[in-house]
Amino acid sequence: MVSNENERRIANRFATFDQNGNGCIDREDFGEAARALLAEFAVAARSERGQALYGGAEAFWQGMAGIADRDGDQRITREEFVTGAVKRLRDTPDRFAEIARPFLRAALAVADSDGDGAVTVEETARLLTALGVPADTARPVAAELDADGDGKVVEADVVPAFARYFTVAE
Repeated sequence: MVSNENERRIANRFATFDQNGNGCIDREDFGEAARALLAEFAVAARSERGQALYGGAEAFWQGMAGIADRDGDQRITREEFVTGAVKRLRDTPDRFAEIARPFLRAALAVADSDGDGAVTVEETARLLTALGVPADTARPVAAELDADGDGKVVEADVVPAFARYFTVAE
């Protein structure tokens, strides 16, 4: 069972997804996140990596809408977000993260300047900043994502961290 404390934490994460600050999460928020990442890393939207990112953003939106948009209006309110996220967390936090996997994978590929399948801690900080994480927070978070301390962040580091983000205090 998810505690009231976890519900509060999940509600605080709402702003992470509400990229345009209009009080709801919708498809446009995911498009804005993709555009911000492409601009930060100077990757063309029509490139293979750009198209993968937009596809990942759409998949993420569809997953979020599927679990949280209770009234079918293609907008997720804060209350719908909390209810939907809590539903996923009842089973396991990793299941919630799985809907983000295509976007996370594509975002890492956009940030991967040398194409080796991993991004540096600095690239990860840039990625986080482009998604709206304050710069003074992005660097330490990026360093923490480097689970094995090799200076690189990979999908296997990011997806579980995404799940933890919804279950652990700030």
